Amino acid sequence: MTTKGRLYGVGVGPGDPELLTVKALRLLQAAPVIAYQSATDKESIARAIVSQYLTGEQIEVPFHLPRALEPEKAKAIYDQEVEPIAQHLAAGRDVVVLCEGDPFFYGSFMYVFTRLSQHYHTEVVPGVSSLMACPVALGVPFTYYNDILTVLPAPLPAEELITQLLTTDAAAIMKLGRHFTKVRDILEQLGLASRALYIERATMSQQRIVPLSEVDPAEVPYFAMIVIPSKNRL
Repeated sequence: MTTKGRLYGVGVGPGDPELLTVKALRLLQAAPVIAYQSATDKESIARAIVSQYLTGEQIEVPFHLPRALEPEKAKAIYDQEVEPIAQHLAAGRDVVVLCEGDPFFYGSFMYVFTRLSQHYHTEVVPGVSSLMACPVALGVPFTYYNDILTVLPAPLPAEELITQLLTTDAAAIMKLGRHFTKVRDILEQLGLASRALYIERATMSQQRIVPLSEVDPAEVPYFAMIVIPSKNRL
């Protein structure tokens, strides 16, 4: 009887290859199979981060989890996309699934986890998330003492964003992309624009820090964040 392989969800950090953890590197180089999320027409960001550490002898399994789908339609597609990973696990091969940032913080690995973790031994390795990397790259302390930090996905309705921003000390607004104009207008309306800091592709070679007023909404990528640090200073 074939022993099942082990599934590892490994956070590879926000972009800088040196932000990979020692544990992540060990598992990455020991695994016979490496899987990663990749858009059909683009290079995998997660693979690019760790490319220098790959052995060249590993089986690579790209999978595509399209965004902005209705839940029922997405479920069927995601079920199909993770099947090659399950086949390797069933054949007794360990699989490391790479995930930008942290696997359980808006990570693509979560969709693999919910489908396979009940059937195969699974271990998740935390990674440095953009939530930690962006304030550091911007050079601003995020929170002090008992400050409340709120993390907000930009696709939320304007009313919900306003409600949350009015009741927090500091905020991170993620997944900006085509939602940038809506978010910028809300920050101006609430008087928060002067505290807001914009950064895209933090720690990557293409990292850009731009004043909020100078950002071109047509060029804002998905991997962009607005950081609103606490106004408190202790």
